[in-house]
Amino acid sequence: MQITGNHQMARIVRHNDESVREGYIRNGGKEVKLFTSALKAFQCNNRIVMAQRKHLDDFLRGRIIGRLECGRTQLEVSEELGISQSVISRLWQRFQDDGNVSRCYSTGRPRVTTPNEDRYLAVTAKRNRRSTASDLSRQLSSATGTTVSRQTVYRRLGHIGLYARRPVRCVPLTATHCRLRLAWSREHALWTPQQWSCVMFSDESRFSLQSDSRRTFIWRAPGTRYHQENTIERHRYGGAGWLV
Repeated sequence: MQITGNHQMARIVRHNDESVREGYIRNGGKEVKLFTSALKAFQCNNRIVMAQRKHLDDFLRGRIIGRLECGRTQLEVSEELGISQSVISRLWQRFQDDGNVSRCYSTGRPRVTTPNEDRYLAVTAKRNRRSTASDLSRQLSSATGTTVSRQTVYRRLGHIGLYARRPVRCVPLTATHCRLRLAWSREHALWTPQQWSCVMFSDESRFSLQSDSRRTFIWRAPGTRYHQENTIERHRYGGAGWLV
């Protein structure tokens, strides 16, 4: 980096073992005082470097602690190495507390629910497949005292393969209905087009007195679409109605 001030140009060179006082730069082995505008540009560059730095490796942490033990101030070390002073302060405080400067690796935010609570959500969803995520969240809160969001319920059930899907609709049939339908199908299985041409299909319109918005969802695993527990019985025309 080059800084120009008052028609003078100097190259900033950082040395590991040599310090540069605040407001000065090293130029040809001599400390040259920066002008106000050049000093601001130099500090701005340091802030950019600090913002781009992610994590400190163990070698750099050791260099920081070594300079602080030699009597350097945190501000001087921060400007020399281009590291935020707050980072250096926390590192020095940790070194004084337990003598360790290695980075602590965390596993992220702890889970809100325990394995037992996850199993409780799964069992409750399987027992009442039409319960919503909000219902499961309230049941968990009342049973264990743990409050979770709807999104957490979706994630926990998704981990065991349960997803919210629309149930398959089927006509409610008794054993007699099934027997008669099967007999009628076998009787007419070999009918010719000429025979079917003698059958008149009406164009009557039917208006249902019951509603089925199909907004009901159930919890089911992939590949279990047509399982009995994942179906919902509905009359073909929605139950009672009028023919016009």
